[in-house]
Amino acid sequence: MGITRQYVFPALRIVIWAIIAAALVKLAFAGTELDAPDALQPTGEVTDSVIEVATGSVTNAVTVPASVLADPPVEVRSTALGQVSEILVEGGTVDKGDDILRVRLEEPRDPVVTVDPESGEETVREQLPKVTITTVEAPRAGKLELTVLKDQEVSVGEEIGTVSPGTLSVQGILTAEQQYRLIGSSDDAEVTLKGGPAPFTCKKVTIGAAAAGADLAEPAADATGTVTCRIPNKITAFAGQGAEIVLTNGDAQDVVVAPISAVLGTTQSGKVWLVDGAAEPAEQEVALGLTDGVHIEITDGLTAGDQILEFTPVEDGTEGGVDCDDMRAYDEAMMSDDTAALTAYEEACFG
Repeated sequence: MGITRQYVFPALRIVIWAIIAAALVKLAFAGTELDAPDALQPTGEVTDSVIEVATGSVTNAVTVPASVLADPPVEVRSTALGQVSEILVEGGTVDKGDDILRVRLEEPRDPVVTVDPESGEETVREQLPKVTITTVEAPRAGKLELTVLKDQEVSVGEEIGTVSPGTLSVQGILTAEQQYRLIGSSDDAEVTLKGGPAPFTCKKVTIGAAAAGADLAEPAADATGTVTCRIPNKITAFAGQGAEIVLTNGDAQDVVVAPISAVLGTTQSGKVWLVDGAAEPAEQEVALGLTDGVHIEITDGLTAGDQILEFTPVEDGTEGGVDCDDMRAYDEAMMSDDTAALTAYEEACFG
């Protein structure tokens, strides 16, 4: 029994492992024969997505995240050269046009020389200096703070104080695309204050260039301008409060529309690709109207019923100008709540 355990069983194990090893080698090098050699050949084909042009309605409403800002103080400047002779308002609240202080300027005058016609004797009479007093007025209503003292010399245009209006405005950052959409917009906007009263109409909307270092919440990386409007006095708001501005610049009903993914261009003119039977898609120039960020009005170049590519073809392999491998662009669109960018990305890359 000892001999069997010492010599026979180990020998049997060696034989068994050798058989297993030989079988594995055969499988590795011989492979598996397939009865149908063409079974793994691809049978599908990639086709461009085609849509039919239709009519619809487009409302060009631009929504801009914004913040409430305290209106900056207005500078009070001297309108004359001279000496501060009288301060009429030391501080406090003033109305626009109120007298603030007076500036006195003394200008010497040449003496008057007279000659006696009989004796030829000259008489010189000194003249008092010419005195000009100028009153400086408040440029607007608000809280006045002067930075000059009585008897101080001032020059024309020199800052002598400020008037803080004590009013608030709401301001948001605009991208270039939004600025295009707001060309020719009206002076009114609808403003919603976060955690505040119901939406209200904000008058005297102004659109200007983006200021460097603007202290606004999460400014867009491609910011090119600002939109600002004054909050009415009857509305209670606080500096730093979050807000949202909605500007509506046109509404078109029953017009030819196409998804923005199908159009190369977003303002004035663009291109689409017509599909006509078996022919290759043909480039077509179109005139563009209003857009809501998802669809765009086609004012010329297409009619309802035309067949076009749903996504503009581009040479770099992206879909409709959207790089489906660039997940950072998708994440940024998610974070900024950019509905148009999200829609274009999802339609192009996720179907």
